[in-house]
Amino acid sequence: MTYQTRSEADTMRFAAALGRQLDAGDVLLLEGDLGAGKSVVARGVARALGIAGAMPSPTFTLLIPYEGEKKLYHFDLYRLADPDEFWAAGLDEFVSGDGIAVIEWPQMAQLSPERSIVLRIARGEGDDDRVIELENCGVPGFDEGALAEWRRED
Repeated sequence: MTYQTRSEADTMRFAAALGRQLDAGDVLLLEGDLGAGKSVVARGVARALGIAGAMPSPTFTLLIPYEGEKKLYHFDLYRLADPDEFWAAGLDEFVSGDGIAVIEWPQMAQLSPERSIVLRIARGEGDDDRVIELENCGVPGFDEGALAEWRRED
């Protein structure tokens, strides 16, 4: 399914609607170019889980854990030089476990967990427009129909 957002706030609302459907063990894989909005989606999911405050990108630390209504593990794997770095650091223990993993640049670690949703985010026609392609890869109970209602939260 493909969705279009028209602003950063719009993208946050979309991500929050998605985040409300995620449970521990689910993995959200965020793909897209630099500046496409992956961190915006991560923040939207976090807000849906009751996580407030600053949420910097874990570009240099690779992982920042958060405590909210559910645990959230926010990864940014952009700086990995080799997929083996991910596994050698033991970061895989935070994927598909006791929290929701939101992973920017999953291709850097060649990740494809069984219970995942892949979001491919691309710039749209306008500066703030985003085209988001969603693929459910085994997340049980995910209701794409409920996600379609995100625009009604205005």
